[in-house]
Amino acid sequence: MSKKVLSGKVAVITGGGSGIGEACADMFAENGAHVVVAGRSLETISKVATRNNGTAIVCDVAKFEDVQVLFTKTKSIGGSVDILVNNAGIPGPVSPIAEVNVDQWRKCAEINLFGAMYCMREAARIMCEQNSGSIINMSSLMGIQGYPMRSAYTATKFALVGMTEAVAREVGPFNVRVNALLPGAVSGENMDRILERRAEAEGRPAAEIEKENYTEPAALKRWVAPEEVAKAALYYASDASSAVTGDKMKVDCGRF
Repeated sequence: MSKKVLSGKVAVITGGGSGIGEACADMFAENGAHVVVAGRSLETISKVATRNNGTAIVCDVAKFEDVQVLFTKTKSIGGSVDILVNNAGIPGPVSPIAEVNVDQWRKCAEINLFGAMYCMREAARIMCEQNSGSIINMSSLMGIQGYPMRSAYTATKFALVGMTEAVAREVGPFNVRVNALLPGAVSGENMDRILERRAEAEGRPAAEIEKENYTEPAALKRWVAPEEVAKAALYYASDASSAVTGDKMKVDCGRF
């Protein structure tokens, strides 16, 4: 893909202050988009927005009112919302279902599922009216394959794949595309925290869990880098995927 494939586009990236969201913001800005970096920490999102000449907007996606304000402010920037990277999410409880903390399970659903739905709702209203747009939902490899001790996260990510397919059919007549990315184990702080929790819960070293469950099962024998997920998001955001909707793409280093 040549440079500036997103020239003149306005992109909302939730959870844009770190990890995959941060990588998407950097890559989209590099390719010409005005990035609206959304997240709960103004300090975190401001750093990403500032270096990319973008806009930082504080938003807790679990609060519908916050999401409405996010999209109203974004539309006021250039009159359109062209891309949504629905990325905000949390790992949720790492626990067997028989012992899971119900409040933590519910919180995971409120952010990962309801938060994603709120963003899709507001984006769809604007995009259908302007007769163009691309929504990229950040699901997971756990959105097509259940994983032990991760029932909350798995449930939300499976649901996001279903919503992607449903909404793609709804908004297709308005030239709006909806696709899902399924990253495998992505290196970074989020994965480090999950490994710590698993090590504590399973009573064995994090390095052993990492090799056995994450790097060794992958065909490429390594983690996925956030920038590699951002490249796939760029494909879905750009005209390179103009005939692609209701799709899901694994970015997992071959964890079959």
